[in-house]
Amino acid sequence: MSRIGKAPITVPSGVDVALSGRTISVKGPKGQLSREIPGQITVRQEGDQLLVERPDDARENRAMHGLTRSLVNNMVVGVTEGFKRQLDIVGVGYRAEAQGSNALKLALGFSHPVNVKAPEGISFEVPTATQIVVSGIDKEVVGQVAANIRSIRKPEPYKGKGVRYSGERVLRKAGKTGKK
Repeated sequence: MSRIGKAPITVPSGVDVALSGRTISVKGPKGQLSREIPGQITVRQEGDQLLVERPDDARENRAMHGLTRSLVNNMVVGVTEGFKRQLDIVGVGYRAEAQGSNALKLALGFSHPVNVKAPEGISFEVPTATQIVVSGIDKEVVGQVAANIRSIRKPEPYKGKGVRYSGERVLRKAGKTGKK
């Protein structure tokens, strides 16, 4: 049995969970999220806990059990605390500039600045010119937006210039050796 799937999800006070058919909706102080429950997995509420159950040990149901539990837990955490992803910009002249809370202007060594708009529910912060914080209530969207920004100029292996996740370790390569 899935160890992750067996764990109950504690619903904090101030969070409303609505189950209707195959859809689960979670509403909290930061916003509201809803999602379709995949396959034959069922979610039921007992007091202040949510239990994710599967009908049998079929391969597909085993695969979806832990996944569904993690997705529902991320919804509960998202509407209470939210999620953040921090990016660092490394390179001479590389910088970010906030255009309100939902747009960025990036100078990443191209001949033109790159403008990035935030999708619904995502906000950007620029604490320093070389740091970007992507925040929102949906963990998937926060991660995807951060990955899209990183893909504009990935860290290159020779000098390490580019956009990277905070704490990401870039493997460096040795450059060319001189002719003797």
